[in-house]
Amino acid sequence: MPPFVSSEADGGVLKWQPNIVTIDVGGQLFQTTKQTLTSAGPKTFFSRIAEASSPYYAPFVDRDPEIFSLLLSLLRTGNLPSKAKSFDLQDLILESQFYGIENLLVNSLSSPSNFEPFNLHKSLLLPLNGRDSPSTIATTRYGSVHVAHGSKITTFDWSLRRKSTILTHFTAVDSLLALSPSLAAAGATDFSGLQILDLNKGHVRETLTWENVTRSGSTVQAIGSSREELFVSFESSRRNSNTIVVYDLQSLKPVTEIGHNEIYGADIDSAIPATKLQWVEGYNLLMASGSHSGPSGVSGNVRLWDVRSGNVVWEMPEKVDCFADVAVSDPLSVIFKVGVNSGEAFYIDLRNLSRIGCKVETQGNQVFCTKGGDVELWSEVVMEGGRIFKKNLMGRVQDMGGAKITNLAFGGSRMFLTKRDQHFVEVWQSSSREL
Repeated sequence: MPPFVSSEADGGVLKWQPNIVTIDVGGQLFQTTKQTLTSAGPKTFFSRIAEASSPYYAPFVDRDPEIFSLLLSLLRTGNLPSKAKSFDLQDLILESQFYGIENLLVNSLSSPSNFEPFNLHKSLLLPLNGRDSPSTIATTRYGSVHVAHGSKITTFDWSLRRKSTILTHFTAVDSLLALSPSLAAAGATDFSGLQILDLNKGHVRETLTWENVTRSGSTVQAIGSSREELFVSFESSRRNSNTIVVYDLQSLKPVTEIGHNEIYGADIDSAIPATKLQWVEGYNLLMASGSHSGPSGVSGNVRLWDVRSGNVVWEMPEKVDCFADVAVSDPLSVIFKVGVNSGEAFYIDLRNLSRIGCKVETQGNQVFCTKGGDVELWSEVVMEGGRIFKKNLMGRVQDMGGAKITNLAFGGSRMFLTKRDQHFVEVWQSSSREL
């Protein structure tokens, strides 16, 4: 019906309500407000309808009215109604693309705020082409994932329904960082340079290199980023020098260099390049860690760098039970490590930078540590005398165990993991968030 109302005070005369818009979708009439339609954005189908509305004209849209009602509800509340679970996700995606609001659908379904760590279970396997097992994975904020396997990188979009594979110049990709859903930084320990890859077009957009003293080429040992900068750990091909180069994330021009080491003689500590880089936003520090395996065992170090001054503000040498992996939880102000000998998790409180106490990653206020084929979930428990971290075995019994976990990453409301000698990626998500 047209957007008219009547009242006894007006003598029953119909009046046009300029804020109300009537839309005919597939023969079914819908009424909403201009504010709801324009909330979709200035260049969307909905905003054009709002601009064209009039008291005598209900625009006709030749699309599915049932899915339109779901998307209209998404505009009104920011979330899809529960009945959306009965619809095929691909149909919702196609309709959201037609109306120009796919980004709103992504926010609703894959927002990190939907992540429920205690309710995760294995929901999907993502098959990979070829015989190579995944070497590393990288995720974007809303759940798309890039998987390196052999010389290839396969990308799954946020819905995990569409995938594309490109062939790189590397024999194997050892470091991978998602810069956007279609752009990634990739490097290898046996191939010189960091490559910025356009995953949609399948070509190298740019190659970043480090000009070391011996001019012997520079291989990539680790990649990290903040909101504004890209961090790359380089080692010379002769393994006699290493550094961390800081680039502007937008222009990819070098900004500064930190931790530059030229190795002379048996200076083992200087010979260890950073093999993991993580930006700690709450402290404006860069965590860099690296380890070395020698005749006397495994040794290494964890450093926190002030990138602006180029100084180390804290350092922890590791010799007794060196780390197998290290991660920083910014919200918890904690550094977690997994001991290479004990296999146990330890943590260090960043607030006083003192020690308190095989993959480890953080997601929000939780820390996930792998042990063999299992995942331990550590969460904070605040007590009257201070705080402790409680360990829980995570997931359903039938989902756990098996081959050793080789990669662990988080994107959107999902956890992704790979296992030794398996040619797929396990996707874990909360049952209440499935669609």
